[in-house]
Amino acid sequence: MSGTSEGPAPAADLDGSAVTERDIEVAPSAAHTGRTEPPARAEPPAYRSAFTAAPLAMAVVDPDGIVVSANDTLGALFGASPQALAGRSAADLVDLAGDTRAWRAYREVLCGHRPRLRCTRRLKRPDGEFLWAQITVEPLTGGTPGLLLSVADISARHELQARLRHLQMHDPVTRLPNRTLFFERLTAALEPESYEGGTGRIGLCYLDLDGFKAVNDTLGHRAGDRLLAAVAERLTHCAEEAAQPRAGAGAPLVARLGGDEFALLVEGSTGTDQLADLAESALTALREPVDLSGRLVSVTASVGVVERHAAGTTPTALMQAADTTLYWAKADGKARWTLFDPERNAHRMTRQALAATLRPAIERGEFALEYQPLVGMEDGRLRGVEALIRWKHPQFGVLAPNRFIALAEEDGSIVPLGRWVLRTACEQARRWQLDHPDEPPIFVSVNVAVRQVWDSDLVADVARTLADTGLAPELLQLELTESAVMGSAGRPLQALKALSDMGVQIAIDDFGTGYSNLAYLSRLPVSVLKLDGSFVRGFQYDARGAERDGDPERDGTSPADEVIVEAMVQLAHRLGLTVTAECVETSDQATRLRRIGCDTGQGWLYSRPVSPDRISELLVQAVAGKP
Repeated sequence: MSGTSEGPAPAADLDGSAVTERDIEVAPSAAHTGRTEPPARAEPPAYRSAFTAAPLAMAVVDPDGIVVSANDTLGALFGASPQALAGRSAADLVDLAGDTRAWRAYREVLCGHRPRLRCTRRLKRPDGEFLWAQITVEPLTGGTPGLLLSVADISARHELQARLRHLQMHDPVTRLPNRTLFFERLTAALEPESYEGGTGRIGLCYLDLDGFKAVNDTLGHRAGDRLLAAVAERLTHCAEEAAQPRAGAGAPLVARLGGDEFALLVEGSTGTDQLADLAESALTALREPVDLSGRLVSVTASVGVVERHAAGTTPTALMQAADTTLYWAKADGKARWTLFDPERNAHRMTRQALAATLRPAIERGEFALEYQPLVGMEDGRLRGVEALIRWKHPQFGVLAPNRFIALAEEDGSIVPLGRWVLRTACEQARRWQLDHPDEPPIFVSVNVAVRQVWDSDLVADVARTLADTGLAPELLQLELTESAVMGSAGRPLQALKALSDMGVQIAIDDFGTGYSNLAYLSRLPVSVLKLDGSFVRGFQYDARGAERDGDPERDGTSPADEVIVEAMVQLAHRLGLTVTAECVETSDQATRLRRIGCDTGQGWLYSRPVSPDRISELLVQAVAGKP
């Protein structure tokens, strides 16, 4: 199976021998050891007998690197008599010249600059088989000129080490490379020497099974393991097929990263089309049911696909992109592959950056409020304002609520943020009241998230704020969305009733888009309905039902919108509620909303959200009788 190599192969020469730098042990030079050699002495005959009969393959080498004599064990190792080995180059015999570093170290030993060389070489036997040998070269003792060469067969040890490494680097369930080996290969693939001369690109399919936990929970972990093994086999087959059209190209590396996560790594990829084809073939292969002891189990997967230039890419960056894209595939409906999108990722990163700085931004005072007028439909006078929050972000500029409110609700920072909005808005409303005593006071409307009701004592917060600011309860309106109010029960409903009993106005925002449980509406402590802007934008017809601005089919509107709004207004009035129309943009819309009985309007026809000073100017104009 391609993709199961266990790391970079050692440098090899013509006979297939190899050496790695970690296999070479070079001792420090004699000049640094301070050792002096004893005077030369004659070699006893017993030494010669021991040398000849030794089980360790040995040879005596002269200062020029030529074999002077060899023992029987060395001769047997190379399939020749000891006499036939005499006169041969020791370096050629054990392939020391096949590696630059080993050859340099050997020459230093010959010259007396190094006392010893030890390295591991892959040697070829006369019968064609290979063996791993540990080569040692060191000077003869006793002042005798020359070197002693010894060759120890370590093939069994090397094979054991290889087996242990294979077990360490492979998953026991699927027998695929595991996470450790995958990252080793990925790191090597992103080294310049690996991709230079090729396409210079790399691709990754990051795959996660959909609903695998259900298989484990219902059929047991043994069945789950058999399913993982079947998935591994199919992915390996896809990888092998993907390599066939590309001459000389290896198959993608298939690895199990853990759990039900798999990866297909494509070195030297040719572009996104190749990765897309690989992802599609993997999904197709996995759709076929798997037989688990007589039960056919269907499985799908989600795949994140990343393809890019290898230069400048790190393993961490590639995996982060793949993980993000896999999340998109899951969020988009599963059983599909999704290609990495830099723009979508930038938006996600921005969202994460906002989420990370949201709470500190509250403490730093980076938020501000703008106010949009709510105008009486009959007389056009300013009745109140809605407080709308803005985030003056130091990096991204002024952000509207739709950029961060959902984040605040997710992490709970909506509670402190909501308290700040409530207090700031009430303080401002009270200031307007004091600054303009001749004008009827205007109310301020504040949006409240459901989580504020659950995660804080909203009733106590409101009571404290009104007491501290001196604002009358009837001048505060709290807005909740229709889905939140209509589904209220237990603590939220109790809180709404307590606030209503206090005198605070409760408004349903975006009414008409949620539950629309009108029977339940009569039992809620609600005083105001705010019609969703989609109804107002649907007012495109005159009194005769003719479309005013263009083609009805093009606009997608219907005269029924006005009938629905009129019915909701009449129902609200019968229940004692007032009605506010949102998104009023034209005078024609205002006229028709006034005719059907809407009480107040809000929208760009009257004003965009403005600063507190601009609201003060509108109050001054009202006192002066200006339009």
